[in-house]
Amino acid sequence: VFGETMVELAQKNERVVAVTAAMPEGTGLSKFAQLYPDRFFDVGIAEQHAVTFAAGLAAEGFRPIVAIYSTFLQRAYDQILHDVCLERLPVILALDRGGLVGEDGATHHGIFDYSYLRSLPHMVVMAPRDENELKRMMLTALQHDGPVAFRYPRGPAVGCPPLSAVTPIRIGRAKVLKEGHDVVLMAIGASVMEALAARGLLADQGIQATVVDCRFVKPLDVSLAVDLARQIPRVLTIEENVRQGGFGSAVLEAFNDAGLNSVALERIGLPDAFVEHGPQSLLRNLYGLNAAAIARTAFRFLKQNDYVPNAGHSFHTRIASVRP
Repeated sequence: VFGETMVELAQKNERVVAVTAAMPEGTGLSKFAQLYPDRFFDVGIAEQHAVTFAAGLAAEGFRPIVAIYSTFLQRAYDQILHDVCLERLPVILALDRGGLVGEDGATHHGIFDYSYLRSLPHMVVMAPRDENELKRMMLTALQHDGPVAFRYPRGPAVGCPPLSAVTPIRIGRAKVLKEGHDVVLMAIGASVMEALAARGLLADQGIQATVVDCRFVKPLDVSLAVDLARQIPRVLTIEENVRQGGFGSAVLEAFNDAGLNSVALERIGLPDAFVEHGPQSLLRNLYGLNAAAIARTAFRFLKQNDYVPNAGHSFHTRIASVRP
């Protein structure tokens, strides 16, 4: 999906160029390279150079899209900070394999990017829930006059019907997908689909959850988050990123800044540890990030906060074997 959309964007805008670091096939840029060889740059295993080179291109009026695996972009942190963000240049960072990657092992999980990117001034950080949102975010990034990063997972697309027309998303605007009055599930990226599935499991037990596709880690849709928390002061955040400094931390900061001291909030994410080798489905189950685990956490969370309406005592055992 990323590779096909790159070609579509390049057809409409001759300033679009692609940069990658020895991963043209892995990032889906092979077709782009064939069609636009003069606008494709593989700099080899040199992520630092890829980012600084893209900054130079952006300074000269091009619109570089830098496609790098999330875990390898960490090598270019200094260049992102000083050469892109400090200069407020319109460099687009496409973070492939964001979240739990699976069988490539501990070195390849892209579970730190929300944390290390959201701290940088001028940087926009976003993540799509499905392939249509990925296309929209790519167009959004291209129209934004400043640094942008978006991350998307390894694996097949969700399979939603293609859009008849791709339109940009307003920067910093979240979307409420489902409404409920018992608990709010605020999710980002691929975790949104797990949150939607968890909502169905909770509904079977009489618990009605609001599900929000937050879309942006930075800027967060603070207005929507605060309004929902005031109406439903029971919130769970869900992300395939380490909890330290990630999406859930951004929500906590927003609530603190708004003076919402009575909101019960729990962050579902990855612990302060390196995640081992294993299939994505197994790891999501192990670390509490699939639908069944999210539902169990939500049930426990509500019970701890003395709010479990119409829920049976057999909830935990009923959903223990459910997998998304």
